[in-house]
Amino acid sequence: MERNLQDVIRQLPGAVVTGNGADRTVSDLTIDSRTAGPGSLFICIKGVNTDGHKYVAKAAAQGAVAALTEQETEVPDGMTVIRVPSTQEAVKTLAPWFYDWPARKMRMIGVTGTNGKTTTTNILRTLLTRTGHKVGLIGTINVMIGDEVRTSHNTTPDVVDLQKMLYEMVENHCDTCVMEVSSHALALDRVAGIEYDTAVLTNITQDHLDFHKTMENYREAKALLFTRLHEGTKPNKTAVFNSDDPSSAIIMPRVKTKIMTYGKGKDNDVYPLTFHVAASHMELNLQTPVGEMDLKLHITGEFNVYNVMGSICAAIAEGLTREDIIRGLDDFAGVPGRFQLIHAGQPFTVVVDYAHTPDGLENVLKTARQITKGKLWVVFGAGGDRDRKKRPIMGKIALDLADIAVVTSDNPRSEDPEAIIRDIEEGLKDNPEGKEIHKITDRREAIEYVMAHAKPDDVVMIAGKGHENYQILKDRTIHFDDGEVVRDFFQKGKTNA
Repeated sequence: MERNLQDVIRQLPGAVVTGNGADRTVSDLTIDSRTAGPGSLFICIKGVNTDGHKYVAKAAAQGAVAALTEQETEVPDGMTVIRVPSTQEAVKTLAPWFYDWPARKMRMIGVTGTNGKTTTTNILRTLLTRTGHKVGLIGTINVMIGDEVRTSHNTTPDVVDLQKMLYEMVENHCDTCVMEVSSHALALDRVAGIEYDTAVLTNITQDHLDFHKTMENYREAKALLFTRLHEGTKPNKTAVFNSDDPSSAIIMPRVKTKIMTYGKGKDNDVYPLTFHVAASHMELNLQTPVGEMDLKLHITGEFNVYNVMGSICAAIAEGLTREDIIRGLDDFAGVPGRFQLIHAGQPFTVVVDYAHTPDGLENVLKTARQITKGKLWVVFGAGGDRDRKKRPIMGKIALDLADIAVVTSDNPRSEDPEAIIRDIEEGLKDNPEGKEIHKITDRREAIEYVMAHAKPDDVVMIAGKGHENYQILKDRTIHFDDGEVVRDFFQKGKTNA
């Protein structure tokens, strides 16, 4: 994509331009000076930890032709500096225009909620791909453009990277984009310039209160995806709600598009007639607007019943037939780190899951309990520099639902891991007779301890990191993969104690 610099400036009414304003070409937008190169427009954003204005000279040295600033800045030789009142606001209109409004050229499906976004978006990608669509996916685990896979760094990227990804999808002939939409992205308007066609709410439970401060603020951020859905010019829009989540009843009256609901009650568009959960699969019979569906799925857990129902609502809204959906669900093999069974030759069941919220932990432990004949173990921690209020709640859930709880580190970040564990332990008081609690700060040691002591018929739930293959410590990020630790333990020839 290339734009004339003068055309860029015209998109910013009232901008003050200094430096070389000659006829030049902008070939790229970036808010990261490290990625600035020949032809770049470097956008200076003031963040929590750094200020882009400090790196204008660096961007110029790397070939950037212009910088967008919100304060007076020394103008490097050969660079044009464009000053606006707020770069955060300016980029919301500049980025979609620069990349030629790519979201207008695809069907856009947005999925938001505390838990279930990744599984739901991946189910939808499978269903749509199976019916001949070329699909882009943006999510927590990765970004996919057709079959090309890239690592994801944020659930929803910043506005520049997001528009660039959508542009690449259009250039690669994608007709649909399915994306996870985080509460941060909605509150900070990273999704500016995107008109969604179908929006799905999975659930809203406690998370991210370090950022949103209150559950009401958190819910209202999520609500923006639905209360703005009617805006724009696209036809045939649908909002999909989980009617069993209390937030749905609060948000739905404000929605001005068609609504579909899913849940346990027969007054929903999609609801279960029967379902049976097993260790590695589930059988599910659903009533839907396109007819009854008898499904045998390669995923399990009552929480996944909701993910499947929400996906089916969205698929119907996108025009898929009953047969399309049944065949597509038969192809869906699950998502790495979402109730993922780890097979390493051990005589007991090991499950790795991304559950890192109270609701997520409760859901996976309830599912694990259904398949447990012996003892149910849980290995878990809580992330540092994140919502502290949820830590004792997660401790209490582990105490109530598991037989043996092993509290350890997650991604401590800048916090002391011991301090995080102390917060969790507030919820582990009044330990009932017959239950065990262990504190092992080192996550590898914690997992290896459980591998050495679990017995046949036991189920081990390793929660919190799921698909992640790293651990963020105070001074560095190290390679760490829960499933890999389990496999390594048994490959080294260790045996149960």
